[in-house]
This record gives sequence, structure tokens and C-alpha cells, in this order.
Amino acid sequence: MAEITQTMDSADRPAAPVLHVAPSPHLAHQALTTRRMMLDVVIALVPVVAMALVVFRGYAVKQLVICVLGCLAAEALFTRMRGRTLPLKDCSALVTGIILALSLPGPAPWYVGAIAAFVAIGIGKVLFGGVGMNIFNPAMVGRAFVMIAFASAMAASGYQDAASGVDAVTQATPMDLFKLTGQVTPLGPMFLGLTNGSLGETSALACLVGGIFLCVRRTASWEIPAGILGMVALMAGLAQWADPASGWTVWHHLCGGSLLFGAFFIATDPVSSPLTPKGKAIFGVGVGFFIMLLRLFSGYPEGVMFAVLLMNGITPLINRWCIPKPLGLR
Repeated sequence: MAEITQTMDSADRPAAPVLHVAPSPHLAHQALTTRRMMLDVVIALVPVVAMALVVFRGYAVKQLVICVLGCLAAEALFTRMRGRTLPLKDCSALVTGIILALSLPGPAPWYVGAIAAFVAIGIGKVLFGGVGMNIFNPAMVGRAFVMIAFASAMAASGYQDAASGVDAVTQATPMDLFKLTGQVTPLGPMFLGLTNGSLGETSALACLVGGIFLCVRRTASWEIPAGILGMVALMAGLAQWADPASGWTVWHHLCGGSLLFGAFFIATDPVSSPLTPKGKAIFGVGVGFFIMLLRLFSGYPEGVMFAVLLMNGITPLINRWCIPKPLGLR
């Protein structure tokens, strides 16, 4: 966009115009700030956090406190080391801490959440330049690190909380149970969240409520979850058609694991996902494809984290593929 400014010289004669050139966008929504978007995510996470507290109780409180405080402390430490002012008011570290905590199993030791928080902020975000510069989703970088480094501690094995009164949390996760034994968990508990697993992945209902809120507020782009869920449904339908006797249906794939949590709260990160609607749709389809590829053909029953990180790495290429043509240019 060019702006021409007319100036006057010392003799009060019109001087040569000064041409100011700036890249788009030229119009900005002043209310759409990083802080507002992060607060929207926090509000959308309320149903997921509430369900985690109902089912996992003290385990959920422990992980949330450790991860949130760890992310805030890491943000303050690494920002001070770079000689920058503290950016905690934008709430990005808070959101990273909550999402990281919800992606961890409740019984994971305290040091797992603390290390994951420092890796998420230090390596996942600050190393790339801070807010808005990271290539990969910071929370998933932290989770991937502790999953590889502390594999046994990250296993969401069955445990019993006598105060909860929910027997479902004493058994293996639905995905693990089906992968190892072929046993199919009923859809009701999977939809409501009365099963074992990572804190934020068990309740499909809570993830849908929060995710729809994000899409309505336009904090999350609907093209990404639509692409993910559409591809997962397509490939799950083919898998069900190929092996109907297994009893594991399309709905089990959609409600199981961290699919809905990842589709609405992780893959929609505006920094590590493509810029254009077409690119977002491609990104979502790619995430869904790799999720099902890992679920069906690997020994790992869940693939959301790896699928998102893989597509995060391809995002710059997708942006190059989907550069919009200027108006009037053929």
C-alpha cells in the first residue's frame, strides 16, 4: 500500500511527494490482540479442566499447578536472560501451561511436568524468538520431550482414586485397551470422559463445547478441526469396512484418545498453523491423515501429538503453496 505525502520546501513550493510503502495487512482489528485470543482459549478450556477435576481430582490439580507455574517461571527466566521485558501479560505462557498439563496423565511424577514446562517455553518458544515466532506448538514440544525421556512415567496406567467413585479410571485407556487386547470401550463413557487417559483427552463432550466456542469467536479457524475430523472419519470408515468384526467404529476413533482435544486446542495454534483458509484445510487434512496412519499401522495407539508436530514442520511449505493471488492478477 502506498501513501503519498505532499511536502513544502523552504521557498513554499511543492516539493517532490514522499512515497510510503508498507506490506499488508493495512487494516487491523484493534480488539483482536494476543491477550484476547489467549483469554478466549482459557475460557474454552474451562469445560475440559472442570471435567478433569471431576474425574481425576487431586491428580489434575497437581499437574495444572506444576505446569502453569513452570511455564510462567520459564517465561520469566528465559526472557530476563535475553534482556527483554516480561511478556506474561499476554497470557501465552498460561495457555501453554494449561494445555501441557491437560496433555499429561495424572499419575505422572511432578518432575515430568516441571521439565516439560521448561522445555516447552525454552526450546519450543523462546529459542525461536518468543511469542509469534515458534515453528512448533510449544506444549507439544514439551510433551514429546518427556514422553521420550520418561516413557515409563508417562504411561497412563490404571490407578484408583477412592474419592472419585469412578471405576473407569482404574483400567487402561480405551485406545491402549483396544490395541493390546481388542476390547472395545462403550461410547457413553468415552463421550462423557469417564475413562482413563491424559487429563484433557477423556471427555469428548467437554472438548466439543470448548472447541465450538473457539470457532464461534474466530480465535480458532474452523477449517483445521474440520479437515482433521473429516479425514479421520473417512479413514476410520474404511478401516471399519475392512474389519467390521473388530467393533471399533468411526465414533470410537472420533471420541477416543486426544483427537478432539488436539483438533480444537493444539492444531489450531495460529502461530504454528498456516495462514490462509486453503492452507488451514490442507493442514487439517494432513494432521488427520497422519493420526490415522499411526493409529492403524504403528504400535503406538495414539498419534495426535506426532501428527501435529509433523505438520507444524510442513507449515512453511504449505504457506508457499497457498500464496493468494493479488486482485486482478491472473
